[in-house]
Amino acid sequence: MADTRRPLSPHLSVYKWQVQMVTSILHRATGIALSVGLLLVAWALIALAGGEERFKHFTAFVGSPVGIILLIGWSWSLFYHLCNGIRHLVQDGGYGYEIVQFVRSSWASIIVSLLLTAAVWAYVLTLGAAA
Repeated sequence: MADTRRPLSPHLSVYKWQVQMVTSILHRATGIALSVGLLLVAWALIALAGGEERFKHFTAFVGSPVGIILLIGWSWSLFYHLCNGIRHLVQDGGYGYEIVQFVRSSWASIIVSLLLTAAVWAYVLTLGAAA
């Protein structure tokens, strides 16, 4: 009789979570988030083409707390996907496969994406306060 408690294939609960695993999952998730976020871009373009009244509805939404959170999340997704994509390009060149370099580059893609997001939004919110 087979042991039914044992998973049939490796599963996330079997592995110890490491930054490399997290960055791999985040890369896929941010790719999906960027694709879904394009709906917001499409809405903006349709609203812009639809006239001033429709565009006011769009700007009211993106200016709301929910809209700001979505925009910040989407911009972080963009920066993370960019940073991690650059990391993958470097690895495609055959560099950065030693464990220490792999872990450092994983953390670097997370940290740099957060810093870029914070810098962009600090600038955007400063512009809004100046207006």
